[in-house]
Amino acid sequence: MTASELRPAAEPAIRTIAMPADANPAGDIFGGWLMSQMDLAAGNVAARRARSRCATVSVDRITFHSPVLIGDEVSLYARLTRVGRTSMTIQVDAWRRSRDGEESVKVTEATFVFVALDQGGRPRVVPPPIGEGP
Repeated sequence: MTASELRPAAEPAIRTIAMPADANPAGDIFGGWLMSQMDLAAGNVAARRARSRCATVSVDRITFHSPVLIGDEVSLYARLTRVGRTSMTIQVDAWRRSRDGEESVKVTEATFVFVALDQGGRPRVVPPPIGEGP
């Protein structure tokens, strides 16, 4: 097993269950549903870091490795990989676990870029991490 196949040690940003309404007639979960869950996980990390509203500005290199099935538990791990002046880059990995099993499998990965927004919806400077001064 390579390092990219090992489930992250951190807690997931989001954990959810794939439901029948999220699937195609063959029982595979729509890629768009999974991507939206990944966007939520990345947005959660971005908003916590920026301490403000944030918006997705791009998604890069989304790769679907294997399908998610109805009833699977989906865990989304998101980590900040870069902070710019107003933007943040976040790597998101999605893992599935069948309802009746213990094995987790990485199913999708992508890189999201968010921009921090002020109350008027305009880009704002990402503040330093909590505990770090200017």
